[in-house]
Amino acid sequence: MTIFITTMFIFLAFSLHADIGYCFGINYGQVANNLPQPEKVLVLLSTLNLTKTRIYDTNPQILSTFSKSNIEVIVTVENEILNQLDDPQQALQWVNSRIIPYLPNTKITGIQVGNEVFTDDDTTLLQHLVPAVINIYNALAKLGYANIWVSTPSSLAVLETSYPPSAGSFKGEISSMMYQFLNFLQTTKAPFWINAYPYFAYKDDPDSIPLDYVLFNPSQGMVDPTTNLHYDNMLYAMADAVSFSIAKMGFKGIEVRVSETGWPSRGDPNEVGASPQNAATYNRNLLKRQMANQGTPLNPRMRLEVYLFALFNEDLKPGPTSERNYGLFRPDESMTYNVGISTLATTSPSSSSSSSPSASGSFSIASSSTKIKVAPKGYQNLVYWMFVYVLVSILYV
Repeated sequence: MTIFITTMFIFLAFSLHADIGYCFGINYGQVANNLPQPEKVLVLLSTLNLTKTRIYDTNPQILSTFSKSNIEVIVTVENEILNQLDDPQQALQWVNSRIIPYLPNTKITGIQVGNEVFTDDDTTLLQHLVPAVINIYNALAKLGYANIWVSTPSSLAVLETSYPPSAGSFKGEISSMMYQFLNFLQTTKAPFWINAYPYFAYKDDPDSIPLDYVLFNPSQGMVDPTTNLHYDNMLYAMADAVSFSIAKMGFKGIEVRVSETGWPSRGDPNEVGASPQNAATYNRNLLKRQMANQGTPLNPRMRLEVYLFALFNEDLKPGPTSERNYGLFRPDESMTYNVGISTLATTSPSSSSSSSPSASGSFSIASSSTKIKVAPKGYQNLVYWMFVYVLVSILYV
């Protein structure tokens, strides 16, 4: 009963403020043996008005289930098969078997070729990356789907320097492959995706990095001495460091997007900062920025597209305890912690001084292509408080 009431409360909060059209998605990882079936996941995403998700493979059950829904899906080529896809014929066969059967009913909007290949422990993967990217794009174009972008997500470890942002530069040992990859992105107008986790930076150096700065809380922040741009949070500084790195390679107009970011709700004793409170604060404040359609200090008029990691806790992920505790939800679909979405939904993004000119006064985790009519504000408030009254009555009878 409590889970039902919580879900209905979130649903109402989202539904009353459902026209923001900002760039926000969520990663739907599946390294677990206890997750709900895709049919239930689709209901959960729809209840929350989430219309963008990324999966880490081309799971046919998920792609079939999401058919004819409003969910936009990014799929992923597993690292293990990159060496096969530098053959154009095998890449064409992969697209024909893994992508084409689900189009156009399933809204596959992008393909991530591998994950963090530039910094993978298996250095032999890198030589296959750019050929695989090009071959998959060419196969899509040949079959009439050149509108599906092709890219790859990278960790911040691709950078030799990331602080201050204007000093951002790629590591020398990957510069040749990175140049080829950036040339492809500029030619096809595809985005550069980064997996950016301020949590890792804080965990490694909690005495030097202010917690408020990494959690998007009010803080002194930092000023880039070269550009005089002020950064009040680390995620935006990370994104701009990548933008400066791209520019130093001689490329312009390549959009930087965040393919993963998040905060663990649990960790081992040596994982400083991993807690439900910090996870809720990070994700809540990130959502506020997304509500305001914010860009970074370097690109204030371009909304930063962000995919939160992750939808569920994943019990089979290897590594420290934190790796299994990034989810907003437990496998039983109950919330891991209160992210405060109901409070956010009643906060007008126009009150933010750093919001973009296109910021709207309503709220939903929805893509820019989804527009849901919103009731007049007075009516919204009336219904909201009526629901609160009913909720309190149920809980305390």
